[in-house]
Amino acid sequence: MRNYLVAFIYLAAPLLIIYLFQNFRFFSKIGTVLMAYGVGIIMSLSGMMRGGSAEELQQLGNMQNWFMNLTVPIAIPLMLFSSHFTLWFKTLNKTLTTLLAGIIAILTTITIAYFVFRNTDIPDLGNISAMLVGMYTGGAMNFASLKQILNVSNNTYILVQTFDTALSFFLLMFIISGGYKIFRKILPYGKSRQVAAGLPEDAPSLMVKDNFEDYSGMLKKNVAGKLLIALLLSVACLGIGAGISMLAVSSLNELIIILTITTLAIAASFWKKIREISKTFELGMYFILVFSIVIASLFDVRTLFLRESMNTLALVAFILVVSVLLHLILARVFRVEGDLFTVSHIALLFSPPFVPPVASAMKNRRVMVNGIIIGLIGYACGTYLGTIMAELFKWIG
Repeated sequence: MRNYLVAFIYLAAPLLIIYLFQNFRFFSKIGTVLMAYGVGIIMSLSGMMRGGSAEELQQLGNMQNWFMNLTVPIAIPLMLFSSHFTLWFKTLNKTLTTLLAGIIAILTTITIAYFVFRNTDIPDLGNISAMLVGMYTGGAMNFASLKQILNVSNNTYILVQTFDTALSFFLLMFIISGGYKIFRKILPYGKSRQVAAGLPEDAPSLMVKDNFEDYSGMLKKNVAGKLLIALLLSVACLGIGAGISMLAVSSLNELIIILTITTLAIAASFWKKIREISKTFELGMYFILVFSIVIASLFDVRTLFLRESMNTLALVAFILVVSVLLHLILARVFRVEGDLFTVSHIALLFSPPFVPPVASAMKNRRVMVNGIIIGLIGYACGTYLGTIMAELFKWIG
């Protein structure tokens, strides 16, 4: 009976979270993923995940593994289908310059951090560093994908996610509350119109509409039917990935499966009929919320108070601060416009949904589309970059 209740919470709680997020401003400020982690941690603290017969615990563990192994691979295509990757080719050189500068800054910072913290007692440092590459060039989707690919423990995953959420919040508040003005003083300012030239006037509102969490109207007949088609396409991508994995290594390999479905989803996004299916991003987010609750419900809160946890906190703080400074230096060298730097770094560190609030705080709507495009590119390449860096750290030893 307990296992049925747990499964019900895993599937139903995201619906409640989405309702609260959509209808109450307070919860919309918190964010869906953070609320999902909160639900999972409450489940863990309540004791409902412990106790029972050995057989019941085994069944619970198997069920949780099924949820974790299926939700992310299904979510990835859904979240990528609606991406306007064709706009890559319409951005100007400065947008691509700040994107490359940001990625170089993040990769360099995380590599430096790996050597700085190499002799500490942080467990699985190489894989943690690789996951953070995915997080800070893409987003939570890439972070979750790399967790599956690298077989990182649930406690480590939640620990890093918890520290990142806490520290990133302060960085975001600093920028929104006026920190962007510092970047304007250091970098050229006032060229936003030129930066966004060549893009349609309605591009910002179009991309916000298509790529961010707006769950309204998902159950309408004309929307739900097309979403079912998108879901079937996502499952088909998973099936193809699993088939390629079986052909390649005669087993289900997480790396092969996730990289295959990511590639297929990006390719599918260039087909207009698929890209214009409404609310696929939001449907993908539902599966990410299920995954987040499952992971958080397995978290042992006692790990927060271990010595190695403080070192992990220091690692995340080091990466966040140094990556901003290094990206700022590179942007100065290449004369990237101040507001463009701000939205690009926000898009990389936080993912595209955080770009509009920052652009609004800066009162500069024109650079918003550039930040969104940079974030979408991050979504597309974050898992690849994280996988490559994991192999590099493994080779370094």
